[in-house]
Amino acid sequence: MSWQTYVDEHLMCEIENGHHSSSAAILGLDGSVWAQSSAFPQFKPEEIKAILRDFDEPGSLAPTGLHLGGAKYMVIQGEPGAMVRGKKEGAWTIRHLRRNTRPLVYLRKTSGLSNPSFRLTWLGTGGVTVKKTGQALIFGLYDEPVTPGQCNMVVERLSDYLVDQGM
Repeated sequence: MSWQTYVDEHLMCEIENGHHSSSAAILGLDGSVWAQSSAFPQFKPEEIKAILRDFDEPGSLAPTGLHLGGAKYMVIQGEPGAMVRGKKEGAWTIRHLRRNTRPLVYLRKTSGLSNPSFRLTWLGTGGVTVKKTGQALIFGLYDEPVTPGQCNMVVERLSDYLVDQGM
C-alpha cells in the first residue's frame, strides 16, 4: 500500500456523520513528506524540527506552542515521547489600554515597546494530533465538528498499525 493511500483512506476517512479530518500527512523523521492531503499546510523545516525536539525533550513546545504552517497551537495533553496534541490558538491585539484601571481580563504583554500591545489568547475550534512511530510522524488536523478525541483515534489507529508493522 502506498503512503498516499494511508493518508487518503485511513487519516482522511469518514469519522462520523460524513465528517473528516481537515488535513493529514505522514512525514519521515528527517522532515521529508511521504504523503499528505491536499489541504495540509505548507510548513517550515524549523516547525518540524521543534515538534521532533518535543518528542526527545517532552515539554519543550509548551512555552512557545506548536507551530505548523504559520498557525499556532497551544500544546495540551500528550504522551511524552510518543504523541503531541495541540489546540489551535486565536488572538486579538489590544492597544492603548488605560493605566490605573482594573482590567476585566488579564492580558499578556507581547512586546517591550514604549507603547506595548497586549494579546488576548483563546483556544480555537481546531487542533492537531502528532504521533511518532519508529520511522515517521503521523499528523491529523481537525476543525469542528470533528472533536479532538475523534482525531486522536484516527491518528492513533494508523500509528499503532504502522508500529505493529515495524514502521
